[in-house]
Amino acid sequence: MILKLNVKLHYRLSEPMDLLLQIEAADLVDQRVRSTEIWTSDVAHFSRVAADDGIGERIWIRAEGDFSCTYIAEIAVDRPALDISALPQTPLHLLPGETIKHLMPSRYCPSDQFQAFVDAEFGDLAGGARIAAMRDWIESAFSYVPGSSHAQTTALDSFVQRQGVCRDFAHVLVALARASSIPARFASVYAPDVMPQDFHAVAEVYLGGSWHLIDPTGMADADTMARIGVGSDASSVAFLTAFGSMELVNQSVSVIRQA
Repeated sequence: MILKLNVKLHYRLSEPMDLLLQIEAADLVDQRVRSTEIWTSDVAHFSRVAADDGIGERIWIRAEGDFSCTYIAEIAVDRPALDISALPQTPLHLLPGETIKHLMPSRYCPSDQFQAFVDAEFGDLAGGARIAAMRDWIESAFSYVPGSSHAQTTALDSFVQRQGVCRDFAHVLVALARASSIPARFASVYAPDVMPQDFHAVAEVYLGGSWHLIDPTGMADADTMARIGVGSDASSVAFLTAFGSMELVNQSVSVIRQA
């Protein structure tokens, strides 16, 4: 499947400042970048650095005044939509070293506070079957309510309120998976069926010896997503981090599926 991406950002900066941008789809085995272009307004500095877990790149920018960016790309996604319920959990002592950090609590995913809940609610399940049950529980128990959360909302806040947006749904699934001793990370993606169209957030869990994308909102399947980046939670995969004060002027994201 081919995804056509068109992203436009326009922000007004209060002073000269550094920006960290991560909006480009990563070039990976299961998603190949067929074409890509990115343009920005005049900036004092533009350089690329590696992103977390070797997935994608970030861009350092030094800018002032009005900053705008346009990103256009065509991505070929070649990833099966697997039934994760059949995938086994890797014993802890056999986990690769790079997955271990994704077992630990993080700023927005305090997984250590969910241990009693996962044992009581999902204790009779293991591996992919447990992840599938958690995904289905979040999708049915939570309401998707734009504006119901903010930049400081954690998985625990969302768990109590039973509402949020994709970022919050993903944080809850990541926290529940980690509380079950299954490595899980936060993934920023593009997906064509997300409404309204925007940057989308999902979870990615380590089962059966590899990572698998899971969307607890139910809006996107693994075979329709293009990863932008991954990290411990939203704090490490923001599409734009400003080291200063800025004002949103305009932002649009278009993701079109092509046969």
